[in-house]
Formats: sequence, C-alpha cells, structure tokens
Amino acid sequence: MAKLSKAERKELIQEAEKERSEHPVKKTESGFATIDKEAEKLENEK
Repeated sequence: MAKLSKAERKELIQEAEKERSEHPVKKTESGFATIDKEAEKLENEK
C-alpha cells in the first residue's frame, strides 16, 4: 500500500469515524458465548 500523507490519513480516519457514528455495530457476544448457545440449541433438539 502506498504511504499516505498525514492529511490523507487524517481524512480517512474522519471518514471511518463518521461511518461508525452513522452505522454503529451492534455489540455481539464473544465467540464462545455464541458457540455455547448453539450447542445448547442442538442439545435441546434431541
């Protein structure tokens, strides 16, 4: 990747922060919590 100037880097960071503020990522559970839930679901189906 080409080296960016400080101004370009600052601009990209601001764009990324704007995107995040407009589209917040939902806080998801850790991978293990998700796996545990799936395992529990499968056990209940038996």
